Amino acid sequence: MAGTSRHDREMAVNAKQKLSTCDDPVERLRLQCLARGSSGIKGLGRTFKIMDDDNSRTLDMKEFMKGLNDYGVLIEREEAMKLFQQFDRDGSGLIDFDEFLITLRPSMSNARKEVIMQAFRKLDKTGDGVITIDDLKGVYNAKYHPKYQNGEWTEEQVFRKFLDSFDSPYDKDGKVTKEEFLNYYCGVSASIDSDVYFILMMKTAWKL
Repeated sequence: MAGTSRHDREMAVNAKQKLSTCDDPVERLRLQCLARGSSGIKGLGRTFKIMDDDNSRTLDMKEFMKGLNDYGVLIEREEAMKLFQQFDRDGSGLIDFDEFLITLRPSMSNARKEVIMQAFRKLDKTGDGVITIDDLKGVYNAKYHPKYQNGEWTEEQVFRKFLDSFDSPYDKDGKVTKEEFLNYYCGVSASIDSDVYFILMMKTAWKL
């Protein structure tokens, strides 16, 4: 189970509705990402990562604008500049994009974060901080998948599809980092009001 598609749809609709009345630049960008579903914020992160040629994990104004544009974020130049200044806390002309993504993520209670990390640790069998197909063997049973049962997919394809649901839509590498897993569930979490319900859903889904 990744996020339920019903929650995704509800969240996307809610985000679009809120956009029409929201004027805070950070919240507007967050809503534009959430309007794409659970992996919206993570997808923006991936777009920036691809642009970070020198692996500095920072972005200058030009890269920031290009990233927003490449990801299809509708934003006026002036608003984007304001946004950049908000994230460029030390006025260096650069923003740290890990910090940028953390700020962009909808806030989550510690109880929710803890249950997400429990699920991650259960899946990350090798304990190297990345979930791969090898990690999934023995934790996630592919044999119940309808496409495996009808012979359309191999076990490997089922695992890959499962990992893809956490991966960014534009850069699927078959590996899911702790950050991506958290970003994904941040999106799911944004669509569920009750902590109790979210934790129950996670525990049931991952048999925690």
